[in-house]
Amino acid sequence: MDTNESTGIPFAEGPPSREWLSLAAICLDTESGAALRQLVEGTPFLRLQAEVQSYLAEEDASLTWTQPPGPDICLIDFDRDRAKASITAERIHERLPGTALFAISSQSQPDLIIEGMRCGCSEYLIKPVGGEQLWKAVARVGVRKRERHAPVSGQVLTFLGAKGGAGATTITTHLAALLAKCCSRKTLLIDLHPGCGEAALFLGLTEHQYHFYELVENVDRLDSELLQSFVLHHSSGLDVLPAPEIKDRVRDVLPESVGQAVAFLRTKYEFVLIDCSPGLTNQNLAVITHSDHVYIITVAEVAALRNVARLLDYFTRREFGQDKVDVIVNRHNAKNNVITDAQIEKAIRKKVFWNVPNHYQQVIQTINAGDPSAQLSNSAVARSLLSWAEALGGKPEAQAEKKKWGRYFLGLFGDKG
Repeated sequence: MDTNESTGIPFAEGPPSREWLSLAAICLDTESGAALRQLVEGTPFLRLQAEVQSYLAEEDASLTWTQPPGPDICLIDFDRDRAKASITAERIHERLPGTALFAISSQSQPDLIIEGMRCGCSEYLIKPVGGEQLWKAVARVGVRKRERHAPVSGQVLTFLGAKGGAGATTITTHLAALLAKCCSRKTLLIDLHPGCGEAALFLGLTEHQYHFYELVENVDRLDSELLQSFVLHHSSGLDVLPAPEIKDRVRDVLPESVGQAVAFLRTKYEFVLIDCSPGLTNQNLAVITHSDHVYIITVAEVAALRNVARLLDYFTRREFGQDKVDVIVNRHNAKNNVITDAQIEKAIRKKVFWNVPNHYQQVIQTINAGDPSAQLSNSAVARSLLSWAEALGGKPEAQAEKKKWGRYFLGLFGDKG
């Protein structure tokens, strides 16, 4: 097995592919700089793109290596001037969200490490920086880069309420839980509300340590292991990334980082369902761009239907395919709706994709129970959404048959090694 000449570590333990990883270094001391150059010289897929001896100032925006997409990794020595190093890290993290930042310092106090992480650094390396320590940090970036470029597999479905109270969260949580439990699909639910989101609450998940926007803030070091520390696990088998609580401080996140996070998550799940707040916020637009399908949730009310028509018109002007957008009428009652089905479709100039029946008490009971899949026997809403889930994810018996034949053919043609 080939080994890294500078560390003696087998290449198999590092980045799994031979794609280039580019590096930049800022203000490294002599010893750390020597360790970096030795690692680069002994590793065929590392390239030192830039090495500078001053922290970034506003006028440095013209530097070639600071232009997108930038290097894969940037190492910043914090010892020369900690304040300037922090500002530099923040500027690079904002300008180049795809670049992993390594803080290098001789100081190891926990509060200083946390400070470095808050500036956007995904690694905090303590001096003296040895070849093995540096190599392992670089290898982690290589693994994350491979995961981000993994073939797209899962479907991203975005749910957008025409107005507040239309029931988008209820529908999204029901559908997600049913896909996970009744269709045996690996499913993730994201609550994109910037605050006061209720998706986790509707599933009986009342306590959580992290929220989706914290995951986005750490997108540059996102991998499978980190993801598992963020998600909540529901009894249906559904994974959930909740919204922030009111008390949580939410930093402004770049829409590009939201999109990058969603692109990664779709490689880990068969279905990613996103519960958006009403309106076309920057975050909503970022996930819509990465969505396979958008569902607009409405009710049979004039104000809501007017907003549906406006949203459909917006998507048309933005050339977001109309075949990727569908309208769902919630609390549908064909007999008692003041606005008829024909009037709804005439107002929005589009056929309604799905009608969810109006059974308020059943929905409240389901929310109180915290498990939509447990109410199938007595909930017309859950049964309606199960039909929708099966249309998306397939019926359980069909999935079992598909897996059986998959194992059969694998046995026939697989590697007998």
